[in-house]
Amino acid sequence: MLPAISTIPLRQMASGDVLSLQVYKFIGANAGKKVYIQSNLHGAEIAGNAVIHQFISFLQTINDTDLAGEIWLVPVCNPMGTNERSHVFSSGRYCVYEAKDWNRIFWDYEKATDDLMAFAKSQLDFDVEVVRQNYLGSIKDKFRELLEKINSPGSVPYTERFRYQLQSLSLDADYLIDLHSASNQGINYLYYFRNRQESAKYFLLKDGFLLDKYDGDAFDEAFIKPWLALEDCFQQLGRNIKFDVEAWTLELGTGMQMIPDSVTKGVRGIKNYLIKKGVLQLDLTLDESISQEMCFRNRSNVIKYYASYGGMIQSRVELGSEVKAGERLYQILSFNKEGKLPFVIDVCCEQDGLVYDTSSNQAVNQGEFVMGVIS
Repeated sequence: MLPAISTIPLRQMASGDVLSLQVYKFIGANAGKKVYIQSNLHGAEIAGNAVIHQFISFLQTINDTDLAGEIWLVPVCNPMGTNERSHVFSSGRYCVYEAKDWNRIFWDYEKATDDLMAFAKSQLDFDVEVVRQNYLGSIKDKFRELLEKINSPGSVPYTERFRYQLQSLSLDADYLIDLHSASNQGINYLYYFRNRQESAKYFLLKDGFLLDKYDGDAFDEAFIKPWLALEDCFQQLGRNIKFDVEAWTLELGTGMQMIPDSVTKGVRGIKNYLIKKGVLQLDLTLDESISQEMCFRNRSNVIKYYASYGGMIQSRVELGSEVKAGERLYQILSFNKEGKLPFVIDVCCEQDGLVYDTSSNQAVNQGEFVMGVIS
């Protein structure tokens, strides 16, 4: 099966050159769900590009009858961030002109709608799929209003143009997968939302972090938050509805690297997820024992450790370690300018948990990030 490939102009630069997105669309022989997968929203987080490349190669080996629905893939979805470099270091986490995190700029319908409860009441007796289509129609109508401002003489900042392009591609998807890595050094895990825990296991990763607190500005949040809010409204009205709409962020290893193990796990997880969801109608044997061992934790239980002194980090526990409260996490070797000998500070763990994220640079200024631990 071959994809339909489209190129979408994204931004004209002062030089006249145009940055673009490229979308690969695989359309199945039978109707079904729409899956949207993108990578590299943060500039340094490149592993997802390798995942998409390998997944495209895999899809080329199957028949269109093996796919129910369609899969849209957008690698290097943020060329501005990807191209942001300083010497040999790649950052691209922020739009430097607007001082905004590239993954905290997205449009949230729940904040834009007037009365969600009134809509829920009007749909109370309708079939779930009818409700879904009616609600999606309302979301699209409101979303189209953004284009009026973009095309006005005053126009809008670039981040608003950028978010419009990505969200216009994904707004009507059933399943959304956003591929990230740690900006520093990280383990492989995924973020998920409430009532989607069973589906999370399909990705065959060992760790899942529940986004129990969120504001809707991240890409996955903006996509699913309106649907979760409508589920809440129905529940308050005495009807339990769960829409077959899911959003995931896969965190695949370390920034600035495409670690083979992380890429392999990303590809394997996406294949298995789409088979389980009935999008890929294939009989593939994948090792699902990991899904039975999956450990779920709440994202709000993260403690981030910042350097209490400037210096060099040494004796740091390994990434992926399970740690206990009171256990030493790392030492700071401090070379003071106070006429004293160098000294070492022990930093101990405040709570039991998993070391999921560590700084790449072990020379830190006071107040800089050293590691993250989640209980």
